[in-house]
Amino acid sequence: MDNTIFNAQLQLTPSSQSSIKIALSPMEKIWHIVAMIPQGQISSYGKVADYAGLPGRARFVSTALKKAPSHLSLPWHRVLNSQGKIAFPKHSPAFRDQMQRLTLEGIQVENGRIKLTQFEWKPDIATLVLSIPF
Repeated sequence: MDNTIFNAQLQLTPSSQSSIKIALSPMEKIWHIVAMIPQGQISSYGKVADYAGLPGRARFVSTALKKAPSHLSLPWHRVLNSQGKIAFPKHSPAFRDQMQRLTLEGIQVENGRIKLTQFEWKPDIATLVLSIPF
């Protein structure tokens, strides 16, 4: 069998360089997805993990958001649990901060809960494929 094809080297041309995918860590993938959530919309930890190509890693999303560098200014407040509830304890400063941030964006919060049917971010496949660098 001729191994010429297997030994060929990749030649990059200026037009092909734009289609190269960047190798991001799982945490960076999550940060990228969270940064994409539009103002006035929310997503769940599980959906963010799915969009980042990390199905079943909802808890890791929480860890990634805790470890995110502040200079990224991620809209962490737009990420809720799978029932559309704020995940922080009800009377904690973090709960109040998240509720206030969501309310300022026009998201209706009732008793720490948001109607997913009304405010959930549902990006189409084209948005994901064309916007994420991984």
